[in-house]
Amino acid sequence: MSGEQPVLTAVADGVGSITLNRPQAMNAITVGLAEGLERALAELAPQVSVIVIRGAGGNFCVGGDFNELEALRARGPAAMAGLFAAFGRACALVAAVDVPVVTVVEGYAMAGGFELMQAADIALVADDAKLADNHSNFGQVPGGGGSQLLPRLVGRQRATAHILLGDRISGAEAAAWGLAYRAVPRGDLDEAAAALAARLAGKTREAQARTKRLIRDGLELPLAEGVALERRVVVEHLTGEAAGDGIASFTTRGAR
Repeated sequence: MSGEQPVLTAVADGVGSITLNRPQAMNAITVGLAEGLERALAELAPQVSVIVIRGAGGNFCVGGDFNELEALRARGPAAMAGLFAAFGRACALVAAVDVPVVTVVEGYAMAGGFELMQAADIALVADDAKLADNHSNFGQVPGGGGSQLLPRLVGRQRATAHILLGDRISGAEAAAWGLAYRAVPRGDLDEAAAALAARLAGKTREAQARTKRLIRDGLELPLAEGVALERRVVVEHLTGEAAGDGIASFTTRGAR
């Protein structure tokens, strides 16, 4: 669509909102959308305490735009690689920014959209959302990190079967699998998303950033090294200025 802004942003009350804005294409991923998502994450992260990613028009994202994929395929491997590099940078930035990144998922989240959900720190889903790594249904292979993320999230057996079969799961099943923090009725999704974002925005930014980094980095380490990393970080945090108010608050109120 001429003049289309594939990604929209807004800021309010410490919450940065990113909307994938190609509703006529169920928010399918193009180079422009992938680059816009990366840019939005980079621009919002210094301004806010949490970032929420949603899709416009009642769907999250159905993956790569077939029309763009055909055009890139005709131009050769270098052009095709550009799309996946752009989307990969955006997903990597989800992990790298200091603030929690939440995906709020309704409708369809397929292929790359499902992979973006997996890349998030927290996923909140409508219980009737339709989710799948459906690359195999079209004779394709994952390209947005799903072959690596999904086994780490749900285990090799479940991930392998899901990807090779191209099965569709509901939001409720995704929560049961551990792919989402919570599944809620679609009519309650907006309220639940706002409440979740507000709670995260009310936390101490530096502590949230360090905790997010510990979780992300620790998953790549043997357990003993991860625990040692946590000890180093907590000592650094507790002896820094940022922890003073939190310790005073805990001493005053207790662990309520």
